[in-house]
Amino acid sequence: MISRKEYIDQSKQGFISHLKRFVEIPSVSMLPEHKKDIRAAAVFAADLLTSFGLKADVTETSGNPVVTASGPFHPDWPTITIYNHIDVQPGNEPEWKTDPFVLSVDGDTFTGRGSTDDKGPALTALYAARYAIESRIPVNLKFIWELEEEIGSPSFEEFLLKKKKDLVTDSVLVSDTIWLNRQKPSVPYGLRGLQTYRLILETGEKDCHSGLCGGAARNPIAEMALLLSQLHDAHTGDVHIPGFYDDVRKPKKREIVNFIESGFDPEKFKKAHGLKSLRYPNPGMITTRIWALPTFEVHGIVGGYTGPGVKTAIPPRVEAKISTRLVPDQTPDKITRLLKKAVKELNDEVKVIPEGGLVPYLGDFEGFYAEAAVKAIEHAFGTTPAFTREGGSIGAVVTMQKHLKVPINFLGLSLPEHGYHAPNENYDWQQASGGMSMFLKYFDILGEAGKKKK
Repeated sequence: MISRKEYIDQSKQGFISHLKRFVEIPSVSMLPEHKKDIRAAAVFAADLLTSFGLKADVTETSGNPVVTASGPFHPDWPTITIYNHIDVQPGNEPEWKTDPFVLSVDGDTFTGRGSTDDKGPALTALYAARYAIESRIPVNLKFIWELEEEIGSPSFEEFLLKKKKDLVTDSVLVSDTIWLNRQKPSVPYGLRGLQTYRLILETGEKDCHSGLCGGAARNPIAEMALLLSQLHDAHTGDVHIPGFYDDVRKPKKREIVNFIESGFDPEKFKKAHGLKSLRYPNPGMITTRIWALPTFEVHGIVGGYTGPGVKTAIPPRVEAKISTRLVPDQTPDKITRLLKKAVKELNDEVKVIPEGGLVPYLGDFEGFYAEAAVKAIEHAFGTTPAFTREGGSIGAVVTMQKHLKVPINFLGLSLPEHGYHAPNENYDWQQASGGMSMFLKYFDILGEAGKKKK
């Protein structure tokens, strides 16, 4: 059998070809008009997994399907389940330089929606799995490819309960996270939760002339702006909802040390995310804010005239789109109760409509699986990773923790400049090829440990 390096080198064109076909299926889960594309992605994924020597299956749910697969099973070998998602965000930003759903290849850079979040990392793990199976690395491998992660995984628990007997495993490996920068890999062990809302205020039935009514008519946009400023401080990010911080679990001292020693660079962070400035200059404060503290964010305010020039009318209605990122031990239900109470006291005409919610996740940054992740990254990329938390959310992780009750480890490959959820999202061969080597080393370590236990 050829060496690992030869296998990875020879995989490049096949990898690009598969990523091209994957990206060109616009599997946008949040838009109903892409239902056919979701189905096409599931079919393509199942066929692809089968072609790699796995037994694949498509499980129907009340929402989108979930694709699963497994390799040959050996009862004496440990089982690893690899989770990725293959649904994507829309690609409607005007800043795209190429068609978001046509893979653009520029040397070793691959641009297209879903390339790094999360089709590229999913393919990377799959290519490593094929070599592991053919070379008989002593691990059993299973795959879960979800098609609802970008909308909060509403049907994932239904899927998991339906397929639980088939999903028995010793551990879960998730590859859907981001490094600090190209020079500094990270191993996350925590995810923030999420609860989204729509806040609606109606003060009239139609536009009214600001000359005839201004001064007497209520302005819903102004009232909403006041309410939002009362709920949180836009300068510091501090949340003023009474009781909001009551259940926040403070990070351990060792975690804070890890955050500070992670190598987080505010300037690189700003450049990668297109930010002109940050609320805080101190790396320790920034990392604590984005990894271990909750947030209140305003994502959009809809109401009034938005065309050219100024229409001097007072609108009858406004809607604000809000989210709160949550940390252990906060819960979406309690935060919703607190928000509703606060809004009622400040402006009892504002309706608070909760949308999707996810609880936070906190795993382990010490022990066997954490050490295996470090060794795998050091082997493949020649540098020691930092242990961090992630500011984002992955709903399926919480569900797997609840029902599978096994260790969950994170080995992501995406970089900040790859542009998660951003225009011109991309992935690159350096991360893909290094990732294949990383996964194979991780399989080695778990396989060898499994042998020693027998």
